[in-house]
Amino acid sequence: MREISTNVITKTIRDMCIKVNHELSPDMVKAFDFAQENESSELGKKILDQLKENMEIAKTDMIPICQDTGMAVIFLEIGQDVHITGDNLTDAVNEGVRQGYTEGYLRKSVVGDPLIRENTKDNTPAVIHTEIVAGEKIKITLAPKGFGSENMSRVFMLKPAQGIEGVKEAVLTAVRDAGPNACPPMVVGVGIGGTFEKCALLAKKALTREAGTHSDIPYVKDLEEELLKKINELNIGPAGLGGSNTAFAVNVLTYPTHIAGLPVGVNICCHVNRHISEEI
Repeated sequence: MREISTNVITKTIRDMCIKVNHELSPDMVKAFDFAQENESSELGKKILDQLKENMEIAKTDMIPICQDTGMAVIFLEIGQDVHITGDNLTDAVNEGVRQGYTEGYLRKSVVGDPLIRENTKDNTPAVIHTEIVAGEKIKITLAPKGFGSENMSRVFMLKPAQGIEGVKEAVLTAVRDAGPNACPPMVVGVGIGGTFEKCALLAKKALTREAGTHSDIPYVKDLEEELLKKINELNIGPAGLGGSNTAFAVNVLTYPTHIAGLPVGVNICCHVNRHISEEI
């Protein structure tokens, strides 16, 4: 049994919050480079150049990549052979977010009640998803989610008879409806199966997978590639002003479901698609 103090978890999350909001992840840097080389629109190329310049300034001068520094979404994969010592785990996670957003001078975007809407002034609470896994480590994945793209996300409760073609149309519908509002080029996370809430969670988690990688399931890999091609043929383009790069990637996760249903979640993320993982 390995012991891990919540103080370590808090400090790790604090540092992650600051880093991910100032520095683009390596996979997204590669996605930008590829898009710049392959963009068919001259205007689209200029926009991608400007976005890339913004990323470089953010990293060099420690200025947030985007003014919307998002709501902190955190995935915790906790080894079953870990004993967590110290404070309550949820409190420790939120303390890490609080420190990261206040000490990093990041915008505080969270309101304590969805209708009263009084700002919590420290960007807490985070949205925390916890999973117990094998081993004696804790893997923390942080994905701050801005709401320009979050507001464009959808859940479709399809009938089983609609099948894979229905799934494709649902994803394309979500992207068409999002248009420029999701700050393209976007990354599209898709969750298929489970229940109403499970498909949405799968779609969210799919966004944290490295852009440019594919599912190990052959038909899912084919689906990802086909959807990316069709999305980029929509000509929404960088910043919604036309071009061949509407999306950098489509990441799909699947889960078993009920015989009477085919839930599909589509979680769209903007061109920065902030995500970072650390293991302790």
